[in-house]
Amino acid sequence: MNIIDEIGILALSTRLQRLSEQLRKDGALIYKSFDIDFEPKWFPVIYTLHVKEMLSVVEIAVEIGYSHPSTISLLKELEKQKIVSSKKDKLDERKRLIVLTPKGKELILKMQPVWSVMNDALNEIADNQNNLLKAIEEAELKLAKQGFFQRVSDLKR
Repeated sequence: MNIIDEIGILALSTRLQRLSEQLRKDGALIYKSFDIDFEPKWFPVIYTLHVKEMLSVVEIAVEIGYSHPSTISLLKELEKQKIVSSKKDKLDERKRLIVLTPKGKELILKMQPVWSVMNDALNEIADNQNNLLKAIEEAELKLAKQGFFQRVSDLKR
């Protein structure tokens, strides 16, 4: 046990980041072991487009819960890899609509069986006495009602 583990809740962000990094690193190894050239950070965009088919940049950002600049950065990488493409919206010239390319759709087909196995493994990891996913959802709901900064400000008074 290290100091971060010992200090408990004060290191919540650090612990979540550490957990996220380990899952992301292992996710990359899993894709590689299945001979799939894929970065785990692309997953939210790819999966969203797999389900919703065509969305604007803003709609993707809302769906994945990322900032607009972060979403644009991911989309640029995916366009460079020829996994997604964009076209101007006929109704609103300022809007870009994003779709999976044939290469992107082929990638989805390769990844679906892998996602199934990953889903089973993640369920094993999260299925603890205190279900990890439920706990995260509860914390996210509380933060949506009142953020961390606001709570500290209120307690400071």
